[in-house]
Amino acid sequence: QVQLVESGGGLVQPGGSLRLSCAASGRTFSNYAMGWVRQAPGKERHLVAAINWSGRSTDYADSVKGRFTISRDHAKNTMYLQMNTLKPEDTAVYYCAARATTYYSLTPSEYDSWGQGTQVTVSS
Repeated sequence: QVQLVESGGGLVQPGGSLRLSCAASGRTFSNYAMGWVRQAPGKERHLVAAINWSGRSTDYADSVKGRFTISRDHAKNTMYLQMNTLKPEDTAVYYCAARATTYYSLTPSEYDSWGQGTQVTVSS
C-alpha cells in the first residue's frame, strides 16, 4: 500500500542536469526496494536504476552508468535520481516504482507500485 508521486522533470539542453524526486507514502515504504523506469515514445519500459531497501546497494543500466545516481532518504520518504550529462536519448517519461521486497529487480514487471510518471525532454 505504497503511493508514489514523481516530480522534477522538464526540458533541459544536452549536457545539462536534472534531479528527479519520488515522494512515497505508506507504512511499508522503508522495507521496499525501489527503482526508476523510463519509457521513450514507442518503446517498452526499461529500468535505468534500482536501489535496495537500505540504500546501500544500487544498480544501473549500462546506458546511464557514470551519469545517473539513485539514492533514497528514509527520513523523508523520498527517492531521488540525479541525472547528469543528459543526452537526447534520455528523453522519456520517468516512473518511480516500488517492489514489496528488500531486493531490487532489473525487470520493470516485478515492481508492483508505480507513480504517474514525469516527462524528461533533452533537446536544444
